[in-house]
Amino acid sequence: MGNNITQTIQTVPLNHYILLSAIIFSIGVVGVLIRRNAIVVFMSVELMLNAVNLLLTAFSVYKGDASGQVFVFFVMALAAAEVAVGLAIIVMIYRNTHSTDINVLSRLKW
Repeated sequence: MGNNITQTIQTVPLNHYILLSAIIFSIGVVGVLIRRNAIVVFMSVELMLNAVNLLLTAFSVYKGDASGQVFVFFVMALAAAEVAVGLAIIVMIYRNTHSTDINVLSRLKW
């Protein structure tokens, strides 16, 4: 079963994985730079992390080494922790400002 999946992944050229990951990462960067909603910014950061995970997995399968997939596991754990802390911060910001717009955060300065 696992060998069949590996053969299926390796039939798609590595350039396609790189291109797809670059597109996903670019969408994430544009989302972080353009959008002002804190939730959308966090979702864009998650897109960037997923693009990196896709590349790590593709390179790991093509190389035949599982170390990239182990690293993906740690990146996913980091992303889960980031989401938990980030959502807690967003909830506290919303309670104080009644908005998730990151431009409103300048009012929280001294």
